[in-house]
Formats: sequence, C-alpha cells, structure tokens
Amino acid sequence: MNDSAELVALASRLVEHARRLGADVAEASASEGWELSTMVRLGEVELLEEAGHRGVSLRVIRDARVATASTSDLTPAGLERCVVDAVGLLELTEPDPEAAPAEPGQLAQPPFADFDLYDVTLEGFEVETAIQLARQAEAVALGLDARVKHSEGAHCGRVLGRSALVLSSGFVGCKQGTYASLSVSPVVEETDGKRRRGSHYTAARFLAELETAESVGRIAAQRALDQIGARSVATTQAPVVFDPAMARSVIGTFAGCLLGGSLYRKSSYLVDREGSVVASPLVTLLDDPTILRGFGSRAYDGEGLPAARRVVVQDGKYLGPLLDLTSARKLGRAPTGSASRGGGSISSSTSNFVLVPGQLSEAELIRSMGTGLYVTELMGFGFNAMTGDYSRGASGFWIEAGERAFPVSGVTISSNLDTMLQQIDAIACEVPRVSSTLSPALRISSMTIAGE
Repeated sequence: MNDSAELVALASRLVEHARRLGADVAEASASEGWELSTMVRLGEVELLEEAGHRGVSLRVIRDARVATASTSDLTPAGLERCVVDAVGLLELTEPDPEAAPAEPGQLAQPPFADFDLYDVTLEGFEVETAIQLARQAEAVALGLDARVKHSEGAHCGRVLGRSALVLSSGFVGCKQGTYASLSVSPVVEETDGKRRRGSHYTAARFLAELETAESVGRIAAQRALDQIGARSVATTQAPVVFDPAMARSVIGTFAGCLLGGSLYRKSSYLVDREGSVVASPLVTLLDDPTILRGFGSRAYDGEGLPAARRVVVQDGKYLGPLLDLTSARKLGRAPTGSASRGGGSISSSTSNFVLVPGQLSEAELIRSMGTGLYVTELMGFGFNAMTGDYSRGASGFWIEAGERAFPVSGVTISSNLDTMLQQIDAIACEVPRVSSTLSPALRISSMTIAGE
C-alpha cells in the first residue's frame, strides 16, 4: 500500500482548490484499501474477489450552505469535476447554521494515539492462504459427524485500509487498519428432509488472533448438529437468555436510539429520557474508542474532534447521547467526538460500544435461569425505534432446570426494548471480540415467546 503522505497531499489539494473557488470551509478525506474475499463450498472455490480502491470525498460550506461530492476518478480532470460539482451544489442547498465545522480549539491535537490497528502480516496474506483456511474449516465441519453432509460455504478474507482527513481549519489526520475473518456454515439434513444450519465465525485486526480453522469448523458443525429435532414451544412468558452474538444485536439496537440524529429528529424512544432509568442496575454501557486493536477504535472522529471513552448508561441510568457537531447544536449540547464521515456526509456513530460484563460465566447464567429460552439466532427485524416495541423470530434451545432440554425453532420473542433492558437480571463475564459492539450473554427475566 502507498504511504499516507500521498493521501494527505491528495486531500490537501482538494481543500485548497475548493477554497480558491469560493468555499468558506472545505473538508476532504482520501482513502485507499485492498480487499480479498474467498468462498469455498464442498471443497471447490465458488468465489474469489480481490480489489483495490482509492477515492476522495469533499464537504464544502459557504454562507451556512453545505454540499458534498465524492469520486474515485483521481485524474486531474476527475478531481477538478469533484470540486466544481461540490461548490456548484452550494447554490441548490438550504442554509443550515448548525452544520458549521469545529472551532480550532475543539480539534484533536497530534501526536495521535495508534491503538495498534494495523497488522503488516496481512499485507502478505495471499489468495492461496485464504482458500486453504476456508477449505480446512469446511473439511473439519464436514468430517465431524456423518450427519453433516452439506455446506453453505466457508468464507475467508482480509481488508487493509488507510485514510487521511484534511480540514481547512488546519487539521490533518491519518489512520490505518486491517481486518481478517474466517467463517463456515455446515448443514445437517434430517430424515424428514428438513435442513439445519450451523455457523461460526472469527474476526480480528491481527491474523494471529483469529481462531484456528479447526476450531471454527468444529464449533459450526456442532451447532448444526445441536439443532436436529428442533421444534416450537407453547406460547408462554419466560426468561430469555441471548448468547453473545444475539446480545450484541440487542445492545446495537439500543445504541441506534441514542445517536444524535435519532434524537433531534425525535425518532427515538429515548427523547427527553436523559437522567432517567432506562436499564437494570446491572447495566453499564460505554462507548470506548481507545480499546487496543478494537474494531471501532480511533484517536479522532470524522470532524477532527478528539475521541474519548464515554459512559452512556451507568448502573441503569441514561447519562447522555452520542453527538456529532450538528446534532449537538440542534439539541443545545456539547459534541461528544462521535462523528462518522462517509462520502462527505457526517452523522453521529458509536466507536466500540461495550456492555460491561458481569460476574457469572455463561454456563452459570443458564443454569440459574430455571426454565426458559436460550436464543442463538434471530430472524427479521421487528423494532420500532420511536416506541421501543420489539418482536423477532428466534431459534435456540429450551432450558429446563438449568439444562438444555431440546432445540427450538419457529418461535417469536416480543417485548419492548425499554422493558427488556430494565428486566436484565444477569450478565455473563465472557466477551467475544469479533465486532465493534462488545457484549457478553445476557438474561432478560421475562419475554413473550409465541409458538404453538
């Protein structure tokens, strides 16, 4: 990959040109990256993609009017067109005084923390290695039990990327990161023709931190086997445990409700809830961009403001939202360094969103629940952010006397997210690190389980 200095120079040229054409404010980002994706099914390569990209995005402001433009055409003519288009669009936009840039005193100052996000080893991660890992994971899955006869495929890939942000206020920042992943989805066919799928994946910033292909294949196959004989249950009210992957989904859904854009548009049930109880006393949630090798780690946000660890829910009490500059001004608040920039547009976002773990192991959490549902997969997306109403298809295992009784499928779980979070009565201690949302398993004391 090229040096970040080239990206800084490229973004700087856009900023300078936009200012010459009359923009009061110009902000440019330049990025480059290489992606490799492979898929193997039943030992044969079905997908092989390797691509590089470079592109720029420009945001300009004049007389409180904002416009953006992006291009991957980095020829002189392409860059000229990007700047001219952005400046020209200013005549067509409505003024938005709250969309002003950061004051110089608000900006992050170098040197910027690194957080160890880039694995040089992945620069030498070739196609043959990716195919080999995918084949190994699938072969282990298919070889674990004679009943595992099919596969929806094994995927292996990596991403390398660099970016630079240049603001006309004088801010210049560069960052880089890598990502690697491996997954497999074996299938078991039952005697009645029903197919049960299991899956498992591993992901990390550093190649050496991936789970082994053997582990990925074995866990995925066991999950498929565990679903043999899955059936529905009678409609009831019962405790529900979400495994870590499904707990991440619940916590991520909540995160979307506390972002600035949702709040000033009044499309969140958390409007005017600051300072109130929104979760169980067991729940502490924080946004932490400083985690070493974290998927969402960053030293500064998309507007150049310093990123810092922020507690959003403390012992169940909602302390405050995550805000970019525009949403902060619209809400009469201070920004939280939570801006994300994409294609020139800016919105608030999470970095590493973390549910602080509890004391129980996941096994202990399940044993202490008595009778209820252990959810390992969710389907559909039945959630109303304005009311908090929550309803999704689910599968997993029915628990009796703290032990797995039988696999479950074809049920729907429902409640209200506000109620769900306040009814969390146990949180496990193990936190898998496979995404920017970090959560252990959690238990909700009662939900409606609709089945037979």
